[in-house]
Amino acid sequence: MIKNIYIVRVAQDEKDFDAMQDFFTALGLDAGQAWEGRHNKGVMFRTPQAGIEIGFGGDFPRTDLIFEVTNVDMAYELCKRRGYKIAEEIGDRRWGGRMFLAEAAPGQAVALFSYLAEKEPRQNQAIEGALDARGKRFGIVISRFNSFITERLMQGSLDALRRSGANDNDIQIVRVPGAFEIPSAARALAETGRVDAVICIGCIIRGETTHYEHIAEEVTRGIGQSAQETGVPHAYGVLTCENLEQAIDRAGLKAGNKGFEAGLAAVEMASLTRAIRGSDSHAGE
Repeated sequence: MIKNIYIVRVAQDEKDFDAMQDFFTALGLDAGQAWEGRHNKGVMFRTPQAGIEIGFGGDFPRTDLIFEVTNVDMAYELCKRRGYKIAEEIGDRRWGGRMFLAEAAPGQAVALFSYLAEKEPRQNQAIEGALDARGKRFGIVISRFNSFITERLMQGSLDALRRSGANDNDIQIVRVPGAFEIPSAARALAETGRVDAVICIGCIIRGETTHYEHIAEEVTRGIGQSAQETGVPHAYGVLTCENLEQAIDRAGLKAGNKGFEAGLAAVEMASLTRAIRGSDSHAGE
């Protein structure tokens, strides 16, 4: 009986291997198990859902690797900004979707699509944020405690911001002693009015006492309260782990980099907040 299904893309050389890794990471896939032997190496990327599709007739893409994304236009803009070759331009398809093909590496085409939603009445149209950090300002509050982990998380956040178009001059980094101090620093930064979103970075690892529970609960509550009361989005990049191994996995290994995810969340929420406030100003029109 079938246990697992793997779609393997074989890189021509080390450069193409790195390019494909960068491509799939940029699309938000979680890197899973990685290995390196004497003659080869590889990494597994995980998707929320996978399956085998068989078909007949026309309109099938010229690749067997197809990703359904939440917003194909945002994925297209991301690929263009990152300089990936567009093998087939974006466009609407007869089967009710919108799709384009991009090359992760030469000869390694991937199709990305999303289904076209039926047109909603104007008053019911959804407001969404975009992964576009251009012209926006961000703050990163990072705990020095467990810096071996938090520095990796911060680099992931910076990577997400830069990939989304943020300028380094528009990113302010604030360092605090430990996770407990994150909420107060995040609030102080948000209240300056100089940032569109705050990314909170920390790492709390369970010990032999109940200290872990008290700190984790207060940090989470404080960050949420600061976001609600200041009106500035706060992205949660604080790890709460049972042990160091779990933290390492979430700082760039098996479970991806949670700092990167927090960075993307900050970009989208900063964009969404501006969009909502913009729509409010036209509410009476």
